[in-house]
Amino acid sequence: MHWQVLILASAQALFQTASVLVMTIGGLAGAQIASRPELATVPIAAMFLGTAVTTFPASMWMVRVGRRKGFVVGAVLGVAGGLIAAVGLSFGSLGGLSFGTFLVGSYQAFAQFYRFAAGEVADDTFRARAISLVLAGGIIAALAGPMLGRLGGPLFEPQYVGSFLLLALVSMMGAGVLLGLRIPPPKANVGEAAQGRAWSAIVLQPVYLVALFGAATGYGIMILAMTATPIAMVHHHHDLSVAATGIQLHVLGMFLPSFFTGSLIARFGVLRVMLSGVALLTGHVVMTLTGNGFGSYASALVLLGVGWNFLYVGGTTLLTTTYTSAEKGRAQAINDMTIFVVGLACSFSAGPLLQAFGWQMLNVLLLPWLALAALCLIWLGWCQHLIASAFAD
Repeated sequence: MHWQVLILASAQALFQTASVLVMTIGGLAGAQIASRPELATVPIAAMFLGTAVTTFPASMWMVRVGRRKGFVVGAVLGVAGGLIAAVGLSFGSLGGLSFGTFLVGSYQAFAQFYRFAAGEVADDTFRARAISLVLAGGIIAALAGPMLGRLGGPLFEPQYVGSFLLLALVSMMGAGVLLGLRIPPPKANVGEAAQGRAWSAIVLQPVYLVALFGAATGYGIMILAMTATPIAMVHHHHDLSVAATGIQLHVLGMFLPSFFTGSLIARFGVLRVMLSGVALLTGHVVMTLTGNGFGSYASALVLLGVGWNFLYVGGTTLLTTTYTSAEKGRAQAINDMTIFVVGLACSFSAGPLLQAFGWQMLNVLLLPWLALAALCLIWLGWCQHLIASAFAD
């Protein structure tokens, strides 16, 4: 069990390195060849489009062929994506660059199920920690992603072609690591349990909806702010190395808490941890209002990362309580597809919103969304309290 979690955490580190690399330099590479400034973030948006389009078929296909084969195929898509993006950028083709990042997004679609695979190999007492430890693999990505983006930038002309070639190499390493994965098949069910409930019956559970909305809130807000940040920093006279350092701090904030998020959930309950995530994201918005110096950006990005972690790990843990083994393909696919559709919308809107409102007002517009997420979590906690009191009586 622990060895398989280690393999998944290693694969997570490599996949997330590729993803963070795109987030760090995708908008800057796009800005070099885009015809209009608002199109600069199209390569990043294309990555999330690839994830949204691929998530559901990836999940259903892995139900048939198994996690290992699906995960390896996903990593191979990442190799292809890095190579195509490099070729597209070298020819000054925004479409070619974006198609490459689209394939990286398809890699991301498969890789998003690493955390669910960790829950499948872990027992009940270790599940929350297994999920958070796999996500902790992203700590390496916090350092490696921006570093490789920065180191690969000047290797070839035009700038950042080398970064995408390094992305292809990292994805190839991920495929190699995943060849060692062994996940036991789920226990066979008989009768009605073998089919599971209809997808609508699964999705319309209040717990499922709150878990999904919480994770989508954390992910969408994180993507919107993270996509806009490098462009905003460069606009305010911070160079690429400073912007990359800001992204590194942000990604450390995303994944470093994973070493203890599972323990916090076990001790305080998943809803309290998710509410803490909402509070931290609100703190991110407040910090963006303190100025355009590096300290303001760095503090805001760290809070953004930790808030995402609490909502995303919490949402994933809560979601695993809402479906059976026979239902996991549908339940997980709908959850992740919805999350990445939200991420896609946020990544597409980041450039235009930044252009129209500026960095600070863009973040202020997130406050109503955060307030709604908090109300949903409080409502679910209240409902669970009433049910627990009724059973106690």
